Amino acid sequence: MKLSQRGEYALRALLVLGMNHGPEVVRIRDIAQQQNIPRRFLEQILNDLKSAGFVQSRRGVAGGYRLQRDPAEISLADIIRHLEGPLAPVGCVSVNYYQRCSCPDEAKCAIRSVMQEVRDAIVSALEGVTVSHLCDRVRDLQGPMDNPLDYII
Repeated sequence: MKLSQRGEYALRALLVLGMNHGPEVVRIRDIAQQQNIPRRFLEQILNDLKSAGFVQSRRGVAGGYRLQRDPAEISLADIIRHLEGPLAPVGCVSVNYYQRCSCPDEAKCAIRSVMQEVRDAIVSALEGVTVSHLCDRVRDLQGPMDNPLDYII
């Protein structure tokens, strides 16, 4: 699994929305400016996350985005699977995106066995971290903030 620029920007945008979770929306301009994300690219990412049910939007002058669910219910694994595809390093160990490999006997393949362990570690780590956990980590690393929109990842 490799996190693309799109995936990284999505996580950073979701983190901003998580830090500001509540009934109010966050303007896309504020997210883009704070996280140094090109606005047009961010719009595409947020539209994708909206269609997947991670965020919701409000149109108009007072418009913006907010998380559709509680930050504690959105795992990094769900986000990355949606944006990047499989978490497994090779297709023959992927649960959701299995692809037959070229080895003669999958059951006895040492490389596949190791890649299964890698997949399990990645899945365990990403399923165990939510947007809420990321927000807590920001608070731990950066200390108390006067303005929750004023931070850098």
